[in-house]
Amino acid sequence: MRLFIKLFILLLALGYMIFVIVKFSLHEDMDQCQSVNVVIADSAQATLITEVDIHKMLRQNSMHPLGRTLKNEDLLKIEKFLMKEPFIRQARAFINPGNEVRIHISQRLPLLRIMSDNGEDYYIDEKGYRMAPRGYEADLAIVTGAANEAFVKKNLVALGTILRNDEFWNSQIQQIHVQPNHEVDLVMRVGEQIVHLGRAEEYQRKLRNLRAFYDQVLPQVGWYRYKEISVAFENQVIGTK
Repeated sequence: MRLFIKLFILLLALGYMIFVIVKFSLHEDMDQCQSVNVVIADSAQATLITEVDIHKMLRQNSMHPLGRTLKNEDLLKIEKFLMKEPFIRQARAFINPGNEVRIHISQRLPLLRIMSDNGEDYYIDEKGYRMAPRGYEADLAIVTGAANEAFVKKNLVALGTILRNDEFWNSQIQQIHVQPNHEVDLVMRVGEQIVHLGRAEEYQRKLRNLRAFYDQVLPQVGWYRYKEISVAFENQVIGTK
């Protein structure tokens, strides 16, 4: 008798578990997305992609999850679709409590704007990834002249990284011009001097010498005294009036 009672209780418990699981599954099937929360990382550094852009892209391609049954939403498909956008480095979509779909976007931050003599116009990031402007604007140094893509990736990404990490040079250098012989000049925002870097190498040393010249000489003689400044040669800073 006791064995029968135990089996009966066990069957009741098992039946209840099956009932709860089935009910929850059916309820989940009927749940619909109530809201979509888009978070753009690094938005303080760049606004090349916005929350409005994400919603627009999803709606235009019939992939916006709002109002849809969550079970039918392929979040991985949404992620892959968004990552085709050149300014998106990573996209993650997941479901939060309250039937909210949260989409987290990591931007691909541009390092330089390339506007070369061969007519090319694009952004490049610190990994050498090329991004079409597509109407976006970013306050970055512009690379002009004989700057083909291979030269930019091999020689100027390092310079762009230095500018990004140095507040002084990032605000001071507005243009990087590549001569036909692939020597590099800088156009400055203050003073309007042309700075000759020479060969595309040893940027840290050359900028260190230039900074010393800026700190020690120009305050004495005036920022507009020299039309050209050369730091192309080791341990030399040559100013041309």
